[in-house]
Parts: sequence; C-alpha cells; structure tokens
Amino acid sequence: MIIEFKMPKMGESISEATIISWLKNVGDTVDAEETILEVATDKVDSEVPSPVSGIITEIRFGKNDVVKVGEVLALIETDGKTSGKKITIGKTEERSVKNETPNAKFQTQNPLAERASLKSNPDTFLSPLIISIAQKENLSIEEVQSIPGSGKDGRIQKSDIFNYLKNRKYPLQSKPTTNSQQPTNTYPKPVIQFTEGKDRIIEMDRMRKMIADHMVYSKQTSPHVTSYIEVDVTNLVEWRNANKDAFQKKHNEKLTFTPIFVDAVAKGITDFPLINVSVDGKNIIVHKDINVGMATALPSGNLIVPVVKNANEKNLHELAKTVNHLAESSRNNKLKPDEVQGSTFTISNVGTFGSLMGTPIINQPEVAILAFGIIKKRPEVITTEKGDEIAIRSMMYLSLSFDHRVVDGFLGGSFLRKVGDYLEQFDHNTTL
Repeated sequence: MIIEFKMPKMGESISEATIISWLKNVGDTVDAEETILEVATDKVDSEVPSPVSGIITEIRFGKNDVVKVGEVLALIETDGKTSGKKITIGKTEERSVKNETPNAKFQTQNPLAERASLKSNPDTFLSPLIISIAQKENLSIEEVQSIPGSGKDGRIQKSDIFNYLKNRKYPLQSKPTTNSQQPTNTYPKPVIQFTEGKDRIIEMDRMRKMIADHMVYSKQTSPHVTSYIEVDVTNLVEWRNANKDAFQKKHNEKLTFTPIFVDAVAKGITDFPLINVSVDGKNIIVHKDINVGMATALPSGNLIVPVVKNANEKNLHELAKTVNHLAESSRNNKLKPDEVQGSTFTISNVGTFGSLMGTPIINQPEVAILAFGIIKKRPEVITTEKGDEIAIRSMMYLSLSFDHRVVDGFLGGSFLRKVGDYLEQFDHNTTL
C-alpha cells in the first residue's frame, strides 16, 4: 500500500511552509511517529512525524522549497496493515525572521543562533528548532554540540536535548571561537586589536561569567520595553534628611532611600499584581508573595541581587533593617543562599553612581525591573495658590523595563506612575 505523506496543517492562518531539511532519504525505513522532516513557517519551526511505518519510495520536494498545506511531500510504502494517521503540527518556538533556513547561516538577531554558526565541527548541523530549544533552556553552543545525536549521521534531535536536560548536572561555559572557526557571512566577527606590552587580558571570574550568561539569556528571552517618568521627591528628601539621625539613634539603623523605594514598589505591586508574575511557556504565574530584589554592586565590581522577602508586610523600620543587613552581607560576602533566591520583582538604584536614569535588564524569570536615577535639585515650574511659580525641587527619573510578552504599555505605565505617585505623595508627617 502506498500512503501519500502530505504537508500537515499548522494553524488556522498558515497556508504553506518551507522545508528546512529531510531527516530521511528515498529507500529509508521509517517508523510511525518518527520525525522525518523539519519545516518552517513565518512563526514557527516544526518537526513533522511520519503517519505510518514503511519505506519512503519518493520525495517530491527538496530543502528550501515552499509547499502548500495538503500537498503531497512524499510517498511511503507500507505493508497494508497500518492506516494513515492525520498529522497536525502545533506551535513550537517563535522565530525572528521569516522563511529562515539553515542555509542562511541563521542570520537572525538571536545571539545564540549566531553563535551556532561558529561551531568547531563544520559537519555538525543544528536546526533552527534545536537552536530555539537551546536558547530557551540557556544552553551554550558547546554544550549542545556535546549531546550525542540519535538522528541520521548522529544528528541532534529534539528528544536528545530533552533527555539530556533531565540528567544535566551543570551548564558548560561557552568558549570564544578562533579565527579558524570564523564563519563567512555578511557580518563577520570584528577583529579585536591587541597591543603586546600595552593591553592586558583579564579572564572573567565565575560570578562574572554567570552574570554575563544571565544577562544574555534575559535579552534573548524577553522583548524589553523601557518607560520613563520624572518624579518630584522634595517632600521625601526633606523628611529623610530631617529624620535620619533620629532614626539611627532610635533603631540603630541607617535610613537610606532604598527602604523607601522598596516600600513604594511593594505598594505599587499590590495595586497592580500582574506586574509580579513569571512566564512559564504559555502560562502566566502570578506570585502572591511580593519579594523585592535589590541589585547590589560588590567591591569586586560584580553584581548580586539579595531579596527583601514579603516587602509589603514590613513597616519602614523593618524594611530599613532588612535592606541594611542585605547590603552589609553583600559587601562582606556573607549572604545566605536563601537571601538571594525567590525575588519576584527587582529594583536597581543607578543614581548611586550618579546616573540620571538607566535601561535595566530584566532579572529572569521576572517580567519587570525598576531603576531609580540620581536625585538632583533644579528649578521647576510648580503650581501654587498664587499660580505658576519657579521653585528649587528635588527631581528623580524612574525607568521601568518590562517584558512585552505579558506586560503591555498600559500595565507598565500605570504601575510606574503609581510608584511615582507614592514617592511624590510621601507624607512628611510620617512618624518613626
């Protein structure tokens, strides 16, 4: 019996797909449900399984051919005992370039895809689907290439990566490529000029490597959007300056701006809980706890994010005590593992270093991060009972980077404005 193997339906709006590669040739034996073809649309890569067991007797389309849904891709001869099975392909991983194929050397804006073209073994083939999975799982290209492939000629398949992840012990660090590994493409890797005797090489330490991997992973994972507002924190600044000495005398704690910022963020999250979420595939996990991470610079120049747990349940004194403890423990490398885990939202005080504002990178798996700029005095037009007047005010920029997969402009802007309102409306009669 000859079975017609047709291009399956891949969604309501998909009418055609491009063949990425055949994993089987004419004359090869295939099993039912075995992947024999990889295709791509303008949205997804998909592996197409065989509907029956048998022998491929004819292949009608080749790599890079565009085939309409329902057209016959190949003929499969069976023993007559197996009936054809309808195949429907769903979405896998989103692609960033339409009709992208392996022959195009993965010319995308995906850094991992670009690194894939720098593989040390030119015979190793990594499909766009494999690259997408590797990106999502934060696998380096060297780690992917170390996985034994079960496909034809040792080719790595989706099942190979998933089996590997089940037993994965630790990630391998990616390594820079040598000139001999440099691909020939439109945008070659720029040559780094090194002057012997003048320039020097500093190897990244373990923490810097982890930070680098985490930052690249975040940019690959979340489409970042950054919104800005300017807030008048004059009342807040005056209150803090007037009360910091009394606060330290009463509680034996320094009163910095950070606990006040954490308090405003916790209140803003309470008002807009959908900013306090994580993305798990196609699901949104809404966190009940409000755990605010504080990006903290270390003496070594590295970065760590200790976490204020249940920030919404603490008063100003408790927040100050927790913030001071975490900051001091960070500087002295005495943080406990639990103190750097479980954050649901992160803040970064870039004003500490004199920056007006920043465009922070989201701390995965969160969906937003808020940066506080430097507080500067300057003349501002304010409205009083006498009308518009010019006054010296303490002003500060807030910048919110958010994951546009799940946070739209309305939610991001509303949350940012609410945090700004809490800071601007800080009650200067607040008691200690």
